[in-house]
Amino acid sequence: MNDESTDLRETVRQRYAAAAVKVTEGGTACCEPQPMEIGENFGSALYATDERDTLPAEAVAASLGCGNPTAVAELREGERVLDLGSGGGIDVLLSARRVGPTGKAYGLDMTEEMLALALSNARKAGAANVEFLKGTIEAVPLPANTIDVVISNCVINLSVDKPAVFAETFRVLRPGGRIGVSDVVADDALTPGQRAERGDHVGCIAGALSFTEYRTGLEAAGFTDVEITPTHRVADGMHSALVRAVKPSGTGRTSGATVAACGCRN
Repeated sequence: MNDESTDLRETVRQRYAAAAVKVTEGGTACCEPQPMEIGENFGSALYATDERDTLPAEAVAASLGCGNPTAVAELREGERVLDLGSGGGIDVLLSARRVGPTGKAYGLDMTEEMLALALSNARKAGAANVEFLKGTIEAVPLPANTIDVVISNCVINLSVDKPAVFAETFRVLRPGGRIGVSDVVADDALTPGQRAERGDHVGCIAGALSFTEYRTGLEAAGFTDVEITPTHRVADGMHSALVRAVKPSGTGRTSGATVAACGCRN
């Protein structure tokens, strides 16, 4: 990565490390941790009350996403799920319950503080079928063709190398596997500069792909049946969206061979 990309990644890491520390300290200084104040378009309010009530308060408070990917991923008993950028673990814990004891939910995060918080939340929830991994979403530390479903909640827009994210997601999915992602997506008419005017990179705005860029990136990595459905506006011309796609069951490839054709920025 170049110096600018390295700086952006470190800025993202620092922001989420601070968020984890705030939740952890809030849970010890008072009776219950307070949810992060990030606006009505992000965070735990996007989950159903009955989902929030079954989880440790710290997992709910640490939610910084723009949607609820577990609600659309159609998880099934016995499946293996990977959450890219798992944060405090809210989506991993929800996924673990849906796949049951014969399935498994992995969480991947690059931030030590978030991983520590997620492990604590998993212990509080009594979740035995979860595993948290340290690493980046551009270089997933799992073997190829081993995951049934990849989910992510408002994290891919933060990546400084989105073609690598798409290629790695394709690689770890088994043939016939699928993605169910919540992310921020921009109208096609908005230039990268105009996206940056609407919010910064760590705020999940400046680094967002357009609808066409997102679709092109996934298809360049090898995905088919790409669907991108906006759910609510997060800024002028910027939307939280549900992204679905499939790794073809007949493919022998383990990663996108032409990710450079994505045309993605950041």
